[in-house]
Amino acid sequence: MKTVKALAQGTGSSIAVSRCQTCDSDRLESILFLGYLPPVNTMPTIGERPKEQPGYPAELLYCRNCSLAQLGLIVDPAILFPPQYPYSSGTTKVLRDNFKELYDECSTVVALKPSDLIIDIGSNDGTLLSNFKNAGHKVFGIEPTLMGNKAVEAGIPTELAFFSVETAARVRDQIGKAQIITATNVFAHIENIHSIVDGILSLLDDDGIFISESHYLLSLIETLQYDTIYHEHLRYYSLSSLKYLLNKHGLELIHAKRIPTHGGSIRVYAARKGAHKVLPSIEQITELEQKSGLATTMLEQFKMRVTVSKLALNSILLDLKRSGHRIFGVGAPSRASTLINYVGIDDGILDCVVEVKNSHKVGKNMPGTIIPVKEEGCLFEEQPEYALLLSWHIKEELMHNLTAKGFHGQYIVPLPHPVIVKNDGKTVVREIK
Repeated sequence: MKTVKALAQGTGSSIAVSRCQTCDSDRLESILFLGYLPPVNTMPTIGERPKEQPGYPAELLYCRNCSLAQLGLIVDPAILFPPQYPYSSGTTKVLRDNFKELYDECSTVVALKPSDLIIDIGSNDGTLLSNFKNAGHKVFGIEPTLMGNKAVEAGIPTELAFFSVETAARVRDQIGKAQIITATNVFAHIENIHSIVDGILSLLDDDGIFISESHYLLSLIETLQYDTIYHEHLRYYSLSSLKYLLNKHGLELIHAKRIPTHGGSIRVYAARKGAHKVLPSIEQITELEQKSGLATTMLEQFKMRVTVSKLALNSILLDLKRSGHRIFGVGAPSRASTLINYVGIDDGILDCVVEVKNSHKVGKNMPGTIIPVKEEGCLFEEQPEYALLLSWHIKEELMHNLTAKGFHGQYIVPLPHPVIVKNDGKTVVREIK
């Protein structure tokens, strides 16, 4: 425990996972090893001479006792989430739509009053909470990066801090308990998960509801999303593993829903046992996991499917480069770092990666490479023959927008299996399964 506390203070240390993060079992099975990957936010400035950078092992482990998939190494969060963290949830339409839909769905699960307090853990720029604020509810965000200042500017009170039992107590004493606590794309990111759940419980009203959204293990396996495996993501939940974790703290799952964000996530509602009716969705998704073979055949086949996908993408890139074609990457999300480094893509394959004009990543190199990140406008000015969609999980939105803005080339969608798509965004030119 002393090591973990020191880690949370930013020592630069890391912890190799030898026992399950949820149940403390040593029955951990190695599912996939992606090599030694750089931190996804380590992006040197274009033109800066390459220098020594850390690389951390990225191994997916599976607990045979509680069904939790988890990363094999916990890296200091101060390294992974620097104050100038570049991620902004409000820039992606899929996320904005998802948070609006979350608010609408909340109204069908619990009757909210204007006086009810909603707290968001990992609130980023306040996009999620803005839906509740605009509907007249009290809101409060907890966010460790400077993105929280954007929320404050938008009128959303925000505590700039990592979430912990101490942070929860401070916020509770300051503003009281919450009827709803949300943690979207963050509940799988924080270490010391039992302490985190204790903090959530201390902030939650007796009949309050905790809503989490996390990458969903079934979706990850189904659509071969090895690119979501990087060090910010400590755990990859199935509904079964979430049920095990929350039950240990006196919480029961009352509703669950598969959602499209981040290529496939799961939204789960939990409350103190007996406080709310358990909806049929819990049993339905639990049965789906059992029937799919998630814990058996799907996991067993995952490594080979990932290997074949990597080789298939390399095959397409080889043919295109032999023909002298130019390829630009599109989008520089964190998952792109895993794909680029695992597949072995360098600046001889990708001329550059393009991002929207105001992105914090423009003017940097992709992690572990000297592939420059440039403004999106160069895609339309230079018109490369191909665009590799590194944000492939929102491929429909990307292809529609890029074609509408004037891109004439063809698209490469790298996962779940590589395909080349015509500029109409529909017609498949080449596909390797």
